[in-house]
Amino acid sequence: MRHQSAYFPIRHRYAQRWLVALLVFLSFPALAKVTINNAWVRPTVAQQQATGGFMTLTASTNRHLVGVSSPIAQNAEVHEMSMENDIMKMRAIPRLPLPAGKTVELKPGGFHIMLFGLKRQIKAGDTIALTLTFEDEQQQRTELRVNAIAKPAN
Repeated sequence: MRHQSAYFPIRHRYAQRWLVALLVFLSFPALAKVTINNAWVRPTVAQQQATGGFMTLTASTNRHLVGVSSPIAQNAEVHEMSMENDIMKMRAIPRLPLPAGKTVELKPGGFHIMLFGLKRQIKAGDTIALTLTFEDEQQQRTELRVNAIAKPAN
């Protein structure tokens, strides 16, 4: 019996070390975060069905913004504005790259969020909930919720 009880603490110590190593390894995706700053949306007039959302995004590792939703809109998409033959065009994009450590600005005239099928008017000062979906290089998805303030563009 003494031999077994002396063996158990050694075995237990190794199990603890493996468990700690496993937990540290599994926590790495949680450390890969996206910081969202200066989130805002444009106020609307009565009966307006769409508006834009803007913010800055900084990812600690390479990620992509792959989706957006809001309880105030029937549909939400990530869009890009570009000039083609002297004509400004807007189109939905399936994913917006967020290179590690680089700030990506969603702004009027560039990348931005479009909210369609608005369920009510958005007035200056309103707080609008948005859920952003991000994907890493292993296609693992995470969601972040942000409150955007309605304010006119500067």
